[in-house]
Amino acid sequence: MNRLRVLDAVREHGALTQVEIAGVTGLSAATVSNLVKELDGAGAVRLTPSIRNGRRAVRVSVESGEGLVGAAVFGDRDVRVAIGSADTAEPVSQKRMPLPADHAADEGMARAARMIQEMAEASGHSMDDLASLVVGLPAPIDTVSGEVGSTGILPGWRGVPVAEAMEVAYGLRVRLENTANLAAIGEARYGAMQGISTGVYLKMSYGVGAGIIIGGELFRGSTGTAGEIGHVTIDENGPVCRCGNRGCLDTYVGVQAVLAALRPSHGSLTLRDVISRALEGDLGCRRVLEDSGRHVGVALAGVVNLLNPEMVVVGGQVARVGELVLRPMREAVERCAIPSAVASVKLRPGRLAPEQADVRGALALADQTRIEADRAGLTTP
Repeated sequence: MNRLRVLDAVREHGALTQVEIAGVTGLSAATVSNLVKELDGAGAVRLTPSIRNGRRAVRVSVESGEGLVGAAVFGDRDVRVAIGSADTAEPVSQKRMPLPADHAADEGMARAARMIQEMAEASGHSMDDLASLVVGLPAPIDTVSGEVGSTGILPGWRGVPVAEAMEVAYGLRVRLENTANLAAIGEARYGAMQGISTGVYLKMSYGVGAGIIIGGELFRGSTGTAGEIGHVTIDENGPVCRCGNRGCLDTYVGVQAVLAALRPSHGSLTLRDVISRALEGDLGCRRVLEDSGRHVGVALAGVVNLLNPEMVVVGGQVARVGELVLRPMREAVERCAIPSAVASVKLRPGRLAPEQADVRGALALADQTRIEADRAGLTTP
């Protein structure tokens, strides 16, 4: 456990001296010294000479094996960046930075690249050690154009070929992917969907989306937009959605709908406020989230009928309330899906933390991208 504490400290803060590790972990200097020796002997850390307060010191960083892979996963108002070992896709370091609402693509990409460079240098590496990068966006991704696949979602990123722009600017292999798809990869490789052949990852956060696993692999559809359950119509006469259609699931369970339902009784809240208050027993917040679970369950029943998955894993920020949203969702699926499909599907929360599932999936996809590119290079004259 103490070895893990040392590794976690270095992953979170970047390369540290042993004195700094002792300060972060609360372990004694002698204990840290012994643990670092053990980790170095096991090849788990890299030791590099340094200077601290004018004296010689040794900086400890996570050993990254064959190099680094990177992840930059954007939310509506933040970006989470991580670098990982190229041979295991295990995180070496990760950070989060808030972003303004409706930020522009060039601003987001520049900040992400700067964070990655700082993290690489703090861990004793350089950008030259970064073999590939996966960028995640909470929007449908058109794999033909390499752009956001809807003009009404993430307007600041509209018309920007993200992967191409970052490849040219930073000399990296870059891949663009939807964040629900990345979380599905994360849960399939490290979480609740390990060993599952046909499964669905449902992400409930500021909006709702899905990542689909078929045959143990991510299913993207013909142009990359499979899994956009948030834009399935559940009422053709319902409210107008940001995508331009009426009555999309997102207009009933997205953050704007949730906050609007509570505004008359609760005033101005954030999604984090709603979740916290629901967990504390606030009846209004609980009712709105229960309603969201019920609406999602109705749409999910169609997915269960269509795909007949073994498992549906629910993640994202709203999943923090657990059975409060899962119970009405499960009831709606049982009511609306055919009995044989319901009997064979398990509905459960994700095993990875909401802010980790998509990042872990992005690092895994970045490593896969690196391997595929290396193989292509070996066979190309």
